[in-house]
Amino acid sequence: MTRSLFKGNFWSADILSTIGYDNIIQHLNNGRKNCKEFEDFLKESTLKRALEVFKQQVDNVAQCHIQLAQSLREEARKMEEFREKQKLQRKKTELIMDAIHKQKSLQFKKTMDAKKNYEQKCRDKDEAEQAVSRSANLVNPKQQEKLFVKLATSKTAVEDSDKAYMLHIGTLDKVREEWQSEHIKACEMYEQVRKSLEMCSIQRDIEYFVNQRKTGQIPPAPIMYENFYSSQKNAVPAGKATGPNLARRGPLPIPKSSPDDPNYSLVDDYSLLYQ
Repeated sequence: MTRSLFKGNFWSADILSTIGYDNIIQHLNNGRKNCKEFEDFLKESTLKRALEVFKQQVDNVAQCHIQLAQSLREEARKMEEFREKQKLQRKKTELIMDAIHKQKSLQFKKTMDAKKNYEQKCRDKDEAEQAVSRSANLVNPKQQEKLFVKLATSKTAVEDSDKAYMLHIGTLDKVREEWQSEHIKACEMYEQVRKSLEMCSIQRDIEYFVNQRKTGQIPPAPIMYENFYSSQKNAVPAGKATGPNLARRGPLPIPKSSPDDPNYSLVDDYSLLYQ
């Protein structure tokens, strides 16, 4: 059976979408909460056991409780260290991903603006050519000269805007590839966090989370250069958007809690799901 991996199941065809990354971050935050609750439980148990030691006044029982208290304190310390370590790793990854998301959105906007400018310059040139064609029978040479100058200027503007458009397309593709690389790194890092919890069934928990919250297995396609005069241009209905919606990133999804689900791995009834 093929293993489910984070890096292959949390994509979206929308180049501006962050839903897959948001789902992983939400799940990681839930894991942090579970670790904190388990840590508090261990500390509370430590105090309770210590009080029992002093109350019972029996040497052999007291020694047993002291050892148990020390063991619980040690487990609490390890859990706290683990939680702090993962907090630092998560914060570092979030900063990188937030920066690349902003860069991707900004470059996409610049590319779409360059495309609109290029298309407008093409329309201006077409109008100038039509004006020159209509003025072929004009007697006034000055008016004809003005029209030819306007046509030459519009052709230069088309060439310049076309170069700028293609440059932005190339830059956007580089940003897209960098984002995909960082997205894969983030997914692999979160899987490593999950694997560090040795008391849980690693693959079962990964598969459960992937099946419940996966967003897609295909990354967004590159934004392609579209020549204004290509035949495909005429096939696009008027008014139809040519790019993804530039809506702002929405709120993180609300996770579904299923404490009774048999696919969760539990340690003393405390979930350690922590992706």
